[in-house]
Parts: sequence; structure tokens; C-alpha cells
Amino acid sequence: MTTLLGCIADDFTGATDLASMLARSGVKVSLRIGVPKEPPKDTSAFEVIALKSRTMPVSEAVKETRAALSWLQDAGAKRFFWKYCSTFDSTSKGNIGPVAEALMSDLKTNQTIYCPAFPENGRSVFMGNLFVEQKPLSESSMKDHPLTPMRDSNLMRLLEPQVSQPVGLIDRLTVAKGSNALTTELEVIKDKGIAHIVIDAVANSDLEVIATSCMDMPLITGGSALAMPLPELYMSVGLLPSEAVIQEKHKFGARSIILSGSCSVMTNKQVANVIKAGAISFCLDPLELAENGPQRALRWLEKQDFLAPVIIYATANPASVKSAQNKLGVANAGEIVEQALAACALVAQSVGVRNFVIAGGETSGAITKALGVTKLDIGPEIAPGVPWTFSYSKGNEIALSLKSGNFGDETFFRQALKVLEV
Repeated sequence: MTTLLGCIADDFTGATDLASMLARSGVKVSLRIGVPKEPPKDTSAFEVIALKSRTMPVSEAVKETRAALSWLQDAGAKRFFWKYCSTFDSTSKGNIGPVAEALMSDLKTNQTIYCPAFPENGRSVFMGNLFVEQKPLSESSMKDHPLTPMRDSNLMRLLEPQVSQPVGLIDRLTVAKGSNALTTELEVIKDKGIAHIVIDAVANSDLEVIATSCMDMPLITGGSALAMPLPELYMSVGLLPSEAVIQEKHKFGARSIILSGSCSVMTNKQVANVIKAGAISFCLDPLELAENGPQRALRWLEKQDFLAPVIIYATANPASVKSAQNKLGVANAGEIVEQALAACALVAQSVGVRNFVIAGGETSGAITKALGVTKLDIGPEIAPGVPWTFSYSKGNEIALSLKSGNFGDETFFRQALKVLEV
């Protein structure tokens, strides 16, 4: 099938988040891990390419994203969605703006929009400022993110240092007037030479207005929730054929493991919740891993019977994370944990585990790579933006849930495992 919408995400959990929003329509969604090495074949109407580019050097992120764009163009896509985190994880040097401008250049378009709002998960944009629940971004837990600390809530100020063209705002007062008013305002702003447009959204109805106005743009950028209305809109104008709507059935294996590398506030709560509920747990210490490697954790894992939930985690509070980073370096500390969790995944697979609940974007990238996963089919949703996905590894079908750090409520890990019982 010719691809209608080509999507690129800057991390693995974000890609599954986006794919989940698109799959709510019943349309088959294919998620590729990294840029496929082979030419497009057996593609879906919606193709999502998951990159690990959120914290890459800008030049590398741009190069990878352009390669993804080229593959999607070869698959037939004419419309594209650049997905980043709903908390706009980025620095003054990038990567959101530079990647967007590179895509705009390749697509020969002089305007795109930015809307990371995800109301179901408490992310909203008002007067250009991003909120997490009722707190401005800069007052939320994201202010202490270990890789992209968010110290400003204003999206225009965050974006302006990253791009070479002017940045503007369309506020909620215009969005509330409907799609026709928004379309008119976009044209007015384009005539003024403003290329990068931040758009307010505080509810799903706002996202529907924005998607309706922008559905024919060559490039849309935003959080996953902005893509949610697109399948129905494409169906309504005859762009999406009926054969694209396919509900596939998959079977879950018997053994499961939770592997958590995220240190977000919510993941800390989720780890504590599942342990309190009786999960058998093993805590990874980055300093010990740096000195002795993951062997102690691997030996522990080999002894488990998986009759009760099993969790291996490096999740810790901000002070502990900072202490490890000061001793090991930010990048090195993260990589040590990621590789240890990837090694744990391989050992778990060798003893019959087929279901993997993974928390953290970087962790998800390391584990899917270790398991040799290159394509995922989207399954049932566990929480907004977090589905079960299905793939094959070493000849066996496996199920993976790739969760962004702050997604889900405190009981998420238990909810994920409960879905397996259905």
C-alpha cells in the first residue's frame, strides 16, 4: 500500500506514542526502528520511523532525519509529521528547530507549525507557553531533566535560538474560532514571512481544529496527540482507502519483565507502586555497573521463575542521578545503564521471557536494538500514548511496551501486565 502519511519521531517511546494515536482509528500502523536499510516494501498507509536523535549532535540528528524522510518519500508519502516530546525536550542549540528547518528545506515548504500539546496526558499550550498539568514547564519536574533540563516554558523563546527564520504565535483565541479562522491566520502570517508557527491547544477539540486546517501541509510538527485526528480527516475526504482499516490479533507469551531506565518523577512512582504490589525487584547502581559490569544482575535474573512480576530498574531520584553523573559523566552514566538493561533483556529472552515493559526513551532504544527489532505492529493501548507492540526476535513473536518517562499513572506497570491477561 502506498504510504499516505510519513512520520518521524526523535526517540523510540515517542514513536510508539505517535503510532498509538494513529492506530486508535483502526488503521494499520507500521513502526520501523531506525531508517530501514532496504527499499520500501509491504508498507502501511501510516509509516512511523523511530530514531534515537533527541540528544544527538545536531548535524547527526539532521542527517538521520533526512535519511528517514527520503525513505518515506520512496514509500509514496507526500505528507509528513515530525514528532517530538510533548514537553519539547530540547536545548538552545537544537534539535527540534534544526531538524524542522532541514525537513522544510527538503520538502520545499516555507511554513510549518509546532504544537506539543497532549491534553490527555496533561500537556497544554496557552499563549505560547507549555504547561504540564497546571504547572508551567519550567516549574515542572522537567526543569531537572538529566539531558534536556527545561528552564523556560515559552515555546517561542525556546525555538528562536534553534532556527534561522522568524517564529510566530497563533493563540487560543484564534483556534477557538474554528478551522477556517485558523487557516486564514496561517496565510496572513505566511505573507509576513513567519516560517515557524507555535499554535495554542488546551483540549482535544483544539487539536481537531488545528489538524483540519493543517492536514494538507507538507510538514506538521508536534506531539503525538496532534496526529490523532488525521486518519478520520483523511477518510472523510477519500484519501484513506477502506482496506487500510485492519484490526490484527496477536497472542501474548507467558513470561514478562519490566526494565526501567527512566528517572522521571512518574516512573519513580510506578516503580515503587509495582514493588509494593509484590514484584520481585533488582536495583541497578550506575557506579557498581561502571566498576563491575552487569554480571550480578544477570546471575540474579537467571534464577527467577517469573511466577510473580519481575522488575530490574535504575530509576532513581534527581539527587542520586546527579551524583552518578558527576562521577561518571552525563553521557557515560546513561550509556552504562542502557547497556546493562539491554544485557538483562537478552538474558530474559534466553530464559523464555516474551513480554517486555520498558520505561525510558534511551532505554527503549538500547533494548530494541539488542533484541534485533526493526519493525513493530501496534497493539492494544495500555494508557494514552503507550500501546503494546509486536515484533519478532530470534524467530519468536515478542511483545514490547515502550513507555516515555512521565506517561501513565502510578499503576502503569501493573496495568500493562494486566492487559496480558486478557
